[in-house]
Amino acid sequence: MDLVQMETFLAVAEERSFSRAAARLHRTQPAVSQAIAKLEGELGEVLFERSSRDGTLTDAGEVLREYAAKLLNLRNEAAGALTELRELHRGRLNLAANEYTCLYLLPLLDEFRRQNPRIKLAVQRTLASRISDEVLMHSVELGVLSFRPDDTQVKSMVVYRDELAFVVNPRHPLAGAGKVSIRQLGGQNFIAHNIPSPQRQKVIQAFKRHKTPLQMGVELPSLEAIKRFVEMGNGVALVPGLTVRTELESGALVRVQVPELQIERKLRLVYRRQASLSHAALAFLKVVEAYAAANGDPYCFQAERGM
Repeated sequence: MDLVQMETFLAVAEERSFSRAAARLHRTQPAVSQAIAKLEGELGEVLFERSSRDGTLTDAGEVLREYAAKLLNLRNEAAGALTELRELHRGRLNLAANEYTCLYLLPLLDEFRRQNPRIKLAVQRTLASRISDEVLMHSVELGVLSFRPDDTQVKSMVVYRDELAFVVNPRHPLAGAGKVSIRQLGGQNFIAHNIPSPQRQKVIQAFKRHKTPLQMGVELPSLEAIKRFVEMGNGVALVPGLTVRTELESGALVRVQVPELQIERKLRLVYRRQASLSHAALAFLKVVEAYAAANGDPYCFQAERGM
């Protein structure tokens, strides 16, 4: 059985005539008769009373009629659901980000929701080291990373340029300096994140190159905790600039330039290279591209070479 056979059968049953069913389906009457005969042969049942000229159903035909109607209704429902997906009237977009990269997403998610209020959004908090795996396992469609993924199955798009910011509280002796050298930081107590990252290794190497001790006396589990601890006067910190915009504007923290620690961080949207992205994901990428074009640096939309 197939849906075309079901449609033909139902047309004859509803029209109570092979000729009227043929006209309704824009087919010839012999073609309709042949389709019904084939269906009866596959089922091993007679569906229409041959002695009747009005397409009267047999008991087997009455049973099949109900199921045929259900199947065709499901087909129409499925087609309608797919149309709604294409027109973004329904659907879901799953993304993965960590505490830091989620901040980048917020204005974009805001814009996306304005344009597509019926699409459900879910941002899954994931360790950066796991995001590529989550994308490849189809757990999420898109992820945000602050480093270039190694896996060639993952495509990456640079979408934001950030840099590390050296911050202190307003009462710190370095708060009014404006700029200091890395050698002046050897005696400072750094509040660090307790999860290793590529950027952390870059900082450690920078201190080694300049023969300056790096004291990380406190490690905390979140960037929010690090900022609050520095605000309280418990040391200094190197954090992504994106994460301290509000504190710098309010004066809760002060940024001091350290030329030797100008370390750029590029944020990337990543997704499976061979993926057939959902309509919602494609719409989100369009929002990201348009937002970058409208707002400019530090937002961007650039595929990485070799990716």
